[in-house]
Amino acid sequence: MTVTLSDRVTSAPIATVPSRRVVDVDGIPMSALVAEAAEPVAVILALHGGATDSRYFDCPGHPRHSLLRLAATLGYTVIALDRPGYGASAEHGDEVAPADRRVDLGFGAVERLLDGRDVGAGVFVWSHSAGSELATRIAAGRRGIGGRKLLGLELSGTGLEYQPSVPSALGTSARDSPSDLVRELLWTPEHLYPGELVGGAPIRSATPAYEPTVVAQWPRRTFRATAAEVRIPVRFTAAEHEKVWRADPPALEEIRSMFTAAPRVEMHTQLGGGHNLSLGHAAPAYHLDVLAFVEECIAGRDRATGTDAPNSFRREGN
Repeated sequence: MTVTLSDRVTSAPIATVPSRRVVDVDGIPMSALVAEAAEPVAVILALHGGATDSRYFDCPGHPRHSLLRLAATLGYTVIALDRPGYGASAEHGDEVAPADRRVDLGFGAVERLLDGRDVGAGVFVWSHSAGSELATRIAAGRRGIGGRKLLGLELSGTGLEYQPSVPSALGTSARDSPSDLVRELLWTPEHLYPGELVGGAPIRSATPAYEPTVVAQWPRRTFRATAAEVRIPVRFTAAEHEKVWRADPPALEEIRSMFTAAPRVEMHTQLGGGHNLSLGHAAPAYHLDVLAFVEECIAGRDRATGTDAPNSFRREGN
């Protein structure tokens, strides 16, 4: 039997344990799960989807499915932020509702959590589902973090057009107490996930009041307008068994075509994956694929600037 890169990496001990941290950003407490590398290749800012929180990127009970633990083991510092209105900022939902405010809080939280630490080659933004709205807004800005420009953007679990059965289920309070329909959309086929995670109970979180409006506007106008402003490399991942968003070739090509200012746009389909890619059995393969893209973003930046690339997980023996 062929041993893949995913097999080799996920058979190694993953000892990094993320810590929960809270920082104050202009009077708003912002929380995150953080996994640090001593000398980071780069920093990953991970933004969860709706009705969950930063635990999405640290799969409960399954450390090898955890982006935080895997990426830190491979030399990346990962900040899985509780998006504004989640985690420590849950009581400030009305204050954080404006989009510009949420972008400022995202940048501010990362800067304070890093607190002058090395960011390596820069910061890569990684998002899932409803977190893609904030991630794309952050990527569309011209700001950097830690004195470096953003490296690139990963989007998953999102799109431009819902599957026919979806509109009545999303953008409502149904996401806080999943109905059979929402369970079907987000957690099937069930064999793709550890059994105790199906339905999302271990990672469930209340949804801030502003989010249904954001979710409703995202495919209608926000995604198109914001995508056109992104000037960094983009990777878009559709799950093989995505049931929320259209992910057929014409739909994916339409998404690709929106990133008119990005220097590079890659479209991928993750085999064996469902909507919640970072929680399923395909998570290690998915995470490694995106980390390879991060490496390519770093290499592209280094070629453009003439600098030496930092050590990376793809350089054995370093």
